[in-house]
Amino acid sequence: MDFALNDDQRAIQDMASGFATERLAPYSAEWDENKHFPVDVLREAASLGFAGIYVNDDVGGSGLSRLDASIIFEALSYGDVPVAAYLTIHNMASWMIDRFGSEDLRQRYLPRLTTMELIASYCLTEPGSGSDAAGMRTTARLEGDHYVLNGGKAFISGGGVSDVYVVMARTGGDGPKGVSAFVVEKGTPGLTFGANERKMGWNAQPTAQVNFDDCRVPTANRIGQEGEGFRFAMMGLDGGRLNIASCSLGGAQFALDTAKAYLETRNQFGRPLKDFQALQFKLADMATELEAARLMVRRAAHALDNRDPAATKLCAMAKRFATDAGFQVANDALQLHGGYGYLQDYPLERIVRDLRVHQILEGTNEIMRVIIAREMFRQ
Repeated sequence: MDFALNDDQRAIQDMASGFATERLAPYSAEWDENKHFPVDVLREAASLGFAGIYVNDDVGGSGLSRLDASIIFEALSYGDVPVAAYLTIHNMASWMIDRFGSEDLRQRYLPRLTTMELIASYCLTEPGSGSDAAGMRTTARLEGDHYVLNGGKAFISGGGVSDVYVVMARTGGDGPKGVSAFVVEKGTPGLTFGANERKMGWNAQPTAQVNFDDCRVPTANRIGQEGEGFRFAMMGLDGGRLNIASCSLGGAQFALDTAKAYLETRNQFGRPLKDFQALQFKLADMATELEAARLMVRRAAHALDNRDPAATKLCAMAKRFATDAGFQVANDALQLHGGYGYLQDYPLERIVRDLRVHQILEGTNEIMRVIIAREMFRQ
């Protein structure tokens, strides 16, 4: 594996970085403070191909690799973590339709999803089944040419705002083989939403419960066959874990660069902070951990692109390591700023708040350890 980016990847990275610098970073603090979801800016990102990164090009996708996606999401997160993270969720939902949906389903939705005329959410987690996703209780009962959905999903990014919901629901018995996947449109009778959750971070995107009360969905909106939904969801999460790990890399890199600049300009005891060896060592450790995390993420992306049998394990390893390291780097950067780091006038407290949830979503880091151990014994 060549760790250097090729010319095309550097061009993609430059384009994403330019967009982050011009259209995300200047507004990040304002969006966080006002809890503003910048749909217009997301659609600008879609015009660059960032809303269907690994969707096939016949429906408007970019047809790029998981490694390319990682590079893009890292660059975008340098400008704004929650906005970039929302794009990862939209991409995951679109990919599931593209990879496993019927041709009719692909053609009906993906041309509008890749432009973000339609915005998508991914609905797996429930109030009573977070880490135990296979224990979901939302049901989909077949009645003629429709499924009738009942139940609810929790912590759904875009809940109440998104136009399209990729929903996992139980069509059979207990366990993963009883789960199927569906596309549910906003406005479908019986589909309702809870209030926007008040969160520690990720304030630039809405999060709400999604509820189904005799919600009738056409059979044509089922993704794949009955009983395949859980497998689809888990395959989507391999890539989703890499994407959220990449967002941790971008946010942590911004924190590291901000801390380095602060040490270069701040004086104490008549000397620049950068001259104190203890602080040099701290910065060196932060940079080392971040570089190690980046290499793990790109190694896992390479494995996923090449259908390596170890890809699931490597994706879990990369997600666990990169999100832990990213949060620690951001927290250390805040500490290096002293009291200023705690103020909202500086960006570090926002980065710390935004990166903290990455250790929880797409599977908690405790569950990542379960997956790693399981895959080790299986191999």
